Amino acid sequence: MSTPSHYSPDHPVPSHQRTFGARDLFSLWFSLGIGLMVLQTGALLGPGLGLAGALLAIVLGTAVGVLLLAAVGVIGSDTGLSAMAALRLSLGRHGAALPALLNLLQLIGWGAFEIIVMRDAASLLGARAFGEGSAWAMPVLWTLFFGGLATLLAVSGPLTFVRRILRKWGIWLLLGACLWLTWNLFAKADLVGLWQRTGDGSLSFALGFDIAIAMPLSWLPLIADYSRFGQRASRVFGGTALGFFIGNFWLMSLGVAYTLAFAPSGETNALLLALAGAGLGIPLLLILLDESENAFADIHSAAVSTGLLLRLKVEHLALVIGLVCTLIACFAPLAQYQNFLLLIGSVFAPLFGVVLVDHFIWRRRRADISIRALHWGALLAWCGGVLIYHVLANYYPEVGATLPALLSAGLLYGFSASMFSRGQEKAPA
Repeated sequence: MSTPSHYSPDHPVPSHQRTFGARDLFSLWFSLGIGLMVLQTGALLGPGLGLAGALLAIVLGTAVGVLLLAAVGVIGSDTGLSAMAALRLSLGRHGAALPALLNLLQLIGWGAFEIIVMRDAASLLGARAFGEGSAWAMPVLWTLFFGGLATLLAVSGPLTFVRRILRKWGIWLLLGACLWLTWNLFAKADLVGLWQRTGDGSLSFALGFDIAIAMPLSWLPLIADYSRFGQRASRVFGGTALGFFIGNFWLMSLGVAYTLAFAPSGETNALLLALAGAGLGIPLLLILLDESENAFADIHSAAVSTGLLLRLKVEHLALVIGLVCTLIACFAPLAQYQNFLLLIGSVFAPLFGVVLVDHFIWRRRRADISIRALHWGALLAWCGGVLIYHVLANYYPEVGATLPALLSAGLLYGFSASMFSRGQEKAPA
């Protein structure tokens, strides 16, 4: 079977080669909804909102986020195009170049962050089990191991990864790890007492919702790279939404509860050590290995985005990008780069507000249309959404910025497209 890395990023996947069903997509997005960074994001919500408030923010934010994520996934199955190639239908041939470049930069950065997160957690667990001076506690070895693993998965491609690893045994190990951590929590924590305890007020509910919704929305620039291999739109939507919702809600909720019950200081190391106490650390080890799948997605999609800019094979690009991510994780100080990554990420929520309105309302899911060089209405609406995002984030953080920016950009595009359509109708023949 050909791996998906053999398909051109800017050409549709042939219909007879679209083999992902609902089960495949459920497995993929359940896995991508799980990870150490998801646990740590939940830990951010716990102290400020308390258990009840944090769970409400997570369930609402995740539910809204996965509906939008799955809708963008349908664009991939409708067109057969990769995420950045599909943007040409909305932004124009030249207009899609900027998002592709920004996506490449953010994915390389996040790929390196994923390797760092795995490295630090593995080093901590190695030091706890074998001592500070042991080889198992050496960060450089774990960096090379996880960087190599993620690169290998990215080169093999999504079809190989999902069909031969996740569906057969990977998802069952993850389910076992989540169930064990949940059982350990119910057995050892006073959940009734935690439920009755309120948060300290350091985080508003709106900001907690914004953090929760940002998790599924962070995958918007990537999802079509995988959903374009989907068999039917209904299966893409259902498998994606259900898989990511269950995985993300489950792990983020565990992050909240474990932090409040066993690591009230909120420190990452305290949370990891608390999780390591369950099942001899085996469940946490499985989740740690699963984090490599997030890095795989970052590296593979970075290669797909690069394939639109450079005429090279995706699997060769994945090998190079995986090496770059590993080197960044080894040597580059990323503390200040994180702010740059968050800045880049802020442009994609408004962008996909425009794309969703264009695909589902104006083009009515059709991909067989002529592509213009630049779509100025879409570009201006996108810029307006980005501006709204930063105004809200800087001056009204208690409101939240992600969802309002996405909705505003979509409304701006809808208004401009309506005005343009009316102008064409009134123009003399």
